[in-house]
Amino acid sequence: MLLEVCIDSVESAIAAEQGGAKRVELCADLLEGGITPGAGLIASVRRHISIDLFVMIRPRGGDFFYSDLEFEVMQEEIARALELGANGVVLGLLDLDGRVDVARTRALVELAAPMPVTFHRAIDMTPDLKAALEDVIETGAARILTSGGAPSAPEAIDVVSRLVEVAGSRIGIMPGSGLKAKNITAIAQATGAHEFHTSARSAIPSPVRFRKQGMALGDALDREYSRFVVLPETVRAIVAALETAREPLIADR
Repeated sequence: MLLEVCIDSVESAIAAEQGGAKRVELCADLLEGGITPGAGLIASVRRHISIDLFVMIRPRGGDFFYSDLEFEVMQEEIARALELGANGVVLGLLDLDGRVDVARTRALVELAAPMPVTFHRAIDMTPDLKAALEDVIETGAARILTSGGAPSAPEAIDVVSRLVEVAGSRIGIMPGSGLKAKNITAIAQATGAHEFHTSARSAIPSPVRFRKQGMALGDALDREYSRFVVLPETVRAIVAALETAREPLIADR
């Protein structure tokens, strides 16, 4: 079983690898659910880790219906990710009715080759997950990251399990959102999935000694002196839990 960790810094990428993750999804601005990281960050992460690096391709936060200019940006970002040594990209495009934009997604999948494409949780914003699954398969994407249409995967285990069953060998289904060491064993056993996605982030206090009270440069007052990072021990615990889920499968063979 494979664990992918969502990260937004070089330090967290290194921690994910040290903890036993096999792949990282690199994003910027996780407060927006993740957008495309800068070229410098991609290059630095690539230099410091040897596991697979997938890059988020999302020009802005908000909805997943993109203008022609935004689509142009996505094409440029895919080309740059490939140049910088990415092993894959992560993206998701919907139309005005919230359905998968098959034509545009297929065009980006073809552009990204030979890198595989993960269709991200934009699928959880569609009106019909089963129809969306078939649409994503049509695009040629390699896998789908999904929480089963719920805020977190543990809330929709039955839905994720059904998606895994319907997808079969046609496309990978990767549960994500809300996965932790305490619940990932049950989710793995219930869904039969082989890949899993987690942020594994922990809040740590800023080391800055001077703190200006009542002042914030962003919308959240409590963010200025907190940092959210991936810790190796957190990833290690999740990987160990996944190994526990894997043992009964080996015993059954």
